[in-house]
Amino acid sequence: MNPADTLTIILAGGQGERLAPLTKERSKPAVPFGGIYRIIDFTLSNCLNSGLRRILVLTQYKSHSLDRHLRHAWHIFNPDLGEFLDTLPPQQRMGDRWYQGTADAIYQNLFFLEDERPSRVVILSGDHIYKMDYSEMLEAHLARKADLTVAVVEMEVEKAAGQFGVLQVDREERICGFQEKPESPQPDPERADICLVNMGVYIFETEALVRNVVEDARRPTQHDFGRNIIPAMVNNFRVCAFRFADLNKKEQKYWRDIGTLDSYYEASMDLVQVEPLFNLYDKRWPIRTYPAFEPPAKMVFAGDGEIGSGESAQRIGVALDSLVSNGVIVSGGRVERSILSPGVRVNSYAHIEDSILFDGVDVGRHCRIRRAIIDKGVRIPPNTTIGFDPKADSRRFTVSPGGIVAIPKGENLSEA
Repeated sequence: MNPADTLTIILAGGQGERLAPLTKERSKPAVPFGGIYRIIDFTLSNCLNSGLRRILVLTQYKSHSLDRHLRHAWHIFNPDLGEFLDTLPPQQRMGDRWYQGTADAIYQNLFFLEDERPSRVVILSGDHIYKMDYSEMLEAHLARKADLTVAVVEMEVEKAAGQFGVLQVDREERICGFQEKPESPQPDPERADICLVNMGVYIFETEALVRNVVEDARRPTQHDFGRNIIPAMVNNFRVCAFRFADLNKKEQKYWRDIGTLDSYYEASMDLVQVEPLFNLYDKRWPIRTYPAFEPPAKMVFAGDGEIGSGESAQRIGVALDSLVSNGVIVSGGRVERSILSPGVRVNSYAHIEDSILFDGVDVGRHCRIRRAIIDKGVRIPPNTTIGFDPKADSRRFTVSPGGIVAIPKGENLSEA
């Protein structure tokens, strides 16, 4: 396999409506995750670690935050060696319209394929969290002489129902059936509780890709890979499955589409566990991001006072079971099971539990915060309580079905 023959296209224009208000000012791939990362960093790190260095990122919805992050964090590709990471918003070359679907996004950028002339194209989603060596999938694609290879992951039937594309394969791993988000997924013949789910990771032979997106553009469809392109190709092309080989190396395979506030919160809170499902600390598969130029985190005034009294008293000035980024100052406050992004400040007697604080959040004295996601630059006035009274929270903020309070970027809580 010659990487120079392969072009990677990352679809990163997702609006992420179910992640609002975190997507109020940014696209879903640009949402922060794990304190210092953006969601797209995980797909891009997979590309870099897999030897894929010719990358086109298709953007659309509120792309400024994403463009700026890519410019600052991913300026590592050498054009003299044929490497690049380019961003491309809708060019409206095919008419006066935005991208109408994942397949239409490729169709509107066929000129780029004509210029680059790759033998094959890897198409990825920019809003999933997982570790995968795409070179292994490329080798399988070539060995099977496939027109299209689709990465699949095993998932419980109940969890997949109505949420993901589901497919069926024969003994040679050739796809013989595909349904997009069925309410009653067809289980694997050998395990009634498991089905095969589409991961949104595709490898196309360029000729097959161009032919199918052009034909799809002429039909009144949703112009979507899962709904239209793959089902149309199953009977007429050699379409194969590649079973996800998880480099996270845990007993349970890890692939997350964190498309809702509750799923985002759950995936984030996993990171503060003693043995998290997703391993950020594997130096053999590093996750790259922008190295924020912040001073070291510090905790000061530890034990200078207490929250409560008697047996319920809690010592202050500490962060327990938490991810604490550079530039964080916990000045006489107490943080438990939380994620603090760069530049967060927690002031005296404040108590934060099971929460995610984005860059630059400032928590005032005597605040009590629980099960909350607070976006960048929010200043919490002293004595504010969040996450303890669902009715009061729902009058002021977004509250997820799971009871997670979400506060948008730059919100002025003194006026809330």
